[in-house]
Amino acid sequence: MIFIKNGKINTITNGIIHGDILIDEGKIIEIGEDLIAPLDVEVIDASNKLVFPGFIDAHTHLGLWEDGIGFEGADGNEETDPITPQLNPIDGINPMDRTFKEAFEGGITSVCTTPGSANVMGGQCIAIKTCGKRIDKMVIKNPVASKIAFGENPKSCYGQDDKSPQTRMAIAALLRENLKKAEEYLEDIDMYESHDDEDCEKPEYDIKMESLIPVLRREIPFKAHAHRADDMFTAIRIAKEFNLKLTLDHCTEGHLIVDELVEEGFPVIVGPSLSERSKFELRNLTFNTAGILSNAGLDVCIMTDHPVIPVQYLPICAGIAVKHGMKEEKAIESITINPAKTLGIEDRVGSIEVGKDADLVIWDNSPLEIQSNVLYTIINGKVVYEKK
Repeated sequence: MIFIKNGKINTITNGIIHGDILIDEGKIIEIGEDLIAPLDVEVIDASNKLVFPGFIDAHTHLGLWEDGIGFEGADGNEETDPITPQLNPIDGINPMDRTFKEAFEGGITSVCTTPGSANVMGGQCIAIKTCGKRIDKMVIKNPVASKIAFGENPKSCYGQDDKSPQTRMAIAALLRENLKKAEEYLEDIDMYESHDDEDCEKPEYDIKMESLIPVLRREIPFKAHAHRADDMFTAIRIAKEFNLKLTLDHCTEGHLIVDELVEEGFPVIVGPSLSERSKFELRNLTFNTAGILSNAGLDVCIMTDHPVIPVQYLPICAGIAVKHGMKEEKAIESITINPAKTLGIEDRVGSIEVGKDADLVIWDNSPLEIQSNVLYTIINGKVVYEKK
């Protein structure tokens, strides 16, 4: 049991409270002013300090591309087949990678880890906590999405070997072809399960098609790697054709199609903006994008795309977005409640509320300021970091 006293608490969803938080068995059980600390409780004095929910990065490759070990730690892209929706990061993430520690020391307590973008269908995506030794015990929700990719990455991966896809047309065609197969597979399963007829045979198990069922049932979205405006429109077109949920990840040219994105209403996950324009489809990269989309009324998430930007710099990316026009409150939401909602995990994380996971970070100043320090990080009700 932990008692945080006298903090300036940014609940995210219910304003700012000057008061206390009581934590027990990994959950927030009470928030308020002048609470009475139970006997034998660990007390953390947060006087003149800021208390935030742990930050959430909605798009990373944390644990799939390990730090500083090259090929041995590169487990994000299975570059042998452009259609691999059956892959799941839980089988590739190494929670012993040093960047997990750097994440929670920087106030990042949850992330979405995704496969890379070499494949048209790259695999499933998983939401995890950033502290632990065994990945199975770090999972918040699995899967939270299914990764798809448009544009230069799948083209360059397979085109250089004279394989398909070599064009954007082929990327879209492969998506449609496999979605149609998955629809037929699901129809056969539904027919089998709804009939008592002994002559009705169960479809032969297909792990690829099986992994797409949650997408077709709208239980999880497609997580679409798309930088260029036309690639975003292709993702939207296909999602609407098959009545699918969708998030637009990277959204590099989102500021060029603001009205259209607002009209469509799909969640946008912007970034990594603190990076070079290393390929043609990044030529319009700017830190203005997040603020422009947010000011237009979209609920924006900001990402690091770790390891492109080290995950601990997520709040710095949000801070730079403020410098370029994003409202400070919206920037905080872009790394707390917005990613929680986008990933479908807002019942557990993303804000400071009674009943939610006790994932809290105590700062000495605004987390959007580069000189600010994390003083304490608490995950699942346990202090995992204290600045000495």
